[in-house]
Amino acid sequence: MARVLLLIPSRTYRTHDFMAAASRLDVEIVVGSEHRPALAGLMDGRHLRLDFEDVNRSTERIVAFAQMRPLAAVVAVDDAGTLLAAAAAEALGLRHNPVDAVEAARDKARMRERLAQAGLPTPQFATADIDADPKSVAAAVRYPCIVKPLDLSGSQGVVKVDTAENFPDVFARVAAIVAACRPNGMGRSLLIEDFIPGDEVAVEALLRGGELEVLAIFDKPDPLNGPFFEETIYVTPSRLPLDRQRQIIATTARAAGALGLTDGPIHAELRLNDAGLWMLEVAARSIGGLCSRTLRFGSGISLEELILRHAAGLPMPSHPRELAAAGVMMLPIRDRGRLRAVEGQIEARQVPGVDGLVITIPPGEALVPLPEGDRYLGFMFARADSPGAVEAALRQAHAQLRVVTDG
Repeated sequence: MARVLLLIPSRTYRTHDFMAAASRLDVEIVVGSEHRPALAGLMDGRHLRLDFEDVNRSTERIVAFAQMRPLAAVVAVDDAGTLLAAAAAEALGLRHNPVDAVEAARDKARMRERLAQAGLPTPQFATADIDADPKSVAAAVRYPCIVKPLDLSGSQGVVKVDTAENFPDVFARVAAIVAACRPNGMGRSLLIEDFIPGDEVAVEALLRGGELEVLAIFDKPDPLNGPFFEETIYVTPSRLPLDRQRQIIATTARAAGALGLTDGPIHAELRLNDAGLWMLEVAARSIGGLCSRTLRFGSGISLEELILRHAAGLPMPSHPRELAAAGVMMLPIRDRGRLRAVEGQIEARQVPGVDGLVITIPPGEALVPLPEGDRYLGFMFARADSPGAVEAALRQAHAQLRVVTDG
């Protein structure tokens, strides 16, 4: 039986889906996490307590563990574990992305540099320390621009600025978000880059020995024009013309090569406008949250199963994506407050095409919208004969939901 170390942050939605995939494959899972209590009782003692930020020491712990219980793969389920996964796999001689490539994918400034060096259209950018004088930075910036952290995900801390007059307040707000997330002084710089208008798409793909296999292209039908960038609806297959889709695939492959990524899942985001295709980001991990549940391959194979098969060197069956259109809505948090209830869930589930609704924040917890927030209220899924029908079902079902808070 293959044994796989899954690096699972304590705050992730994806534990269940990876565990279910491992069970189907008869793969033994060892969990690496920052906090034991988050997984107490789940793994029957088969887990390592690891500090994802201390890559060297955690790699040593993983190597020591593998000497007693050999590992077939080290897999990160979210951004937080990708660098440790690459370092540990390298130390163990396992299939992995180069550490330098993952570092570049985690650092948005380094990513921009590599994409530009490869001749890929990407926003012009600069960096600034969070303690820099905002007025001085504002004088050297083109508008509109985006201010964002170098290494956070899920649109946390990403804010559009239209004028130099508004820049200092936005800079201070994003700097405060970064300072709260990085109290130890690491990664305390901001990226300031051009705002690229246009439609946005996401690409889900698997790299195998440097070869890119695209699993899905997702349209994002809601405009993402700021000031914040809360993603909502993803729908696949894409409604873009086939030649445009081929360009997206080719651009994503070039971007992965520019970063040096070679093995495992990637999640890429691009913008399309009259000037062409703009590569925004390539992450060395699969799609976040519960969004992977939109994807089914072959005879019901999940994305997590494909990832585990590739990582552990297990046979890879034929896995064309199912023919039905599918989509997910990441339920936005609009207002602050303490959640009391989400009403209308029964009505939402009864909308034709809707095949799942999961509220991921329990009653009693605080709701924090973007840009400070880092979570969604939940996820809603739909399947139908066409992408348009999927989008319509998600919008109709979302209209049934009523979020009740204590203010």
